[in-house]
Amino acid sequence: MEKEIKILSINVSEKKGTLKHSINSCNITNLGIESDAHSGLWHRQISLLSKESIDLFTSKTGREYSPGEFAENLTVQGMILKECNIGDIFYNSSIELMVTQIGKSCHGGGCAVYTQTGSCVMPKDGIFTKVIKSGKLSSGDILYYKPTTVKIAVITLSNRASSGEYPDISGPKIISLLEQHYKNNNRQFTISYHLIPDNEKELSFIIDKYIKESYDFIVTTGGTGIGVNDITPEVIKPKLQKEIPGIMEHIRVKYGANLSSALLSRGVCGIIDNTFIATIPGSVKGSQEYITEITPHLEHIYRMLRGIDAH
Repeated sequence: MEKEIKILSINVSEKKGTLKHSINSCNITNLGIESDAHSGLWHRQISLLSKESIDLFTSKTGREYSPGEFAENLTVQGMILKECNIGDIFYNSSIELMVTQIGKSCHGGGCAVYTQTGSCVMPKDGIFTKVIKSGKLSSGDILYYKPTTVKIAVITLSNRASSGEYPDISGPKIISLLEQHYKNNNRQFTISYHLIPDNEKELSFIIDKYIKESYDFIVTTGGTGIGVNDITPEVIKPKLQKEIPGIMEHIRVKYGANLSSALLSRGVCGIIDNTFIATIPGSVKGSQEYITEITPHLEHIYRMLRGIDAH
């Protein structure tokens, strides 16, 4: 759900490590706030802290704080910012900012607020953003918060299941596991589902459709073995712009140690445009094992595909 936040103060410092002072307006470039020392080619160009968080900290410490005293660039009002997710957007008609980091490491004794109070609100409640659209920003302006929705497609390939001979179990199981993963990570998401035969043209058409629609993650189940009808890797691999062999190699070695037939899986994964795609086995057990190994990497892949190189 979109929210409105109000810019209460714009704060800058000409040198790092010095207190920020308020200005009425600023130019936001592709590097950050034009006159601020923290602008640059990195993922923490503009920092935000909400009045709501500052007020809670004030009630605990018993003193008032000036805008920028926590080294935030934008002091805002309207929501608790730590509830954001990486990739969420703040925008208006002039600018657009993407959330790249929630909180930060505390400077401890090097921070004036920490020296006086023994604590600080910015490391827990502050957020950092990078500029997506440049423009002018003034104190009093309104920004709109738009949470991002992760778009996922699950495609089952099976001649017999698609003909109604038996129900697809692997696809729904994958959907259930992905739903749990994104709920646990407080992510908004949508999942599209297809059950198709082992058909090269039909699979290629669906993949191209979801790439064009900028889906974040596509997972296919089925067609990764060595059977006559197993064609999934042959369709997907030529489309990959960047293959990620390590994930599949790790899974094959891990599960192949106890079940040698697992080494016969020919699944591949990688990047097409800004979409991550993985082809996994069609068995319920195999698909569950693969998804369990892949999901821990999804957030990092999501960030990297948005240019958030924070590692």
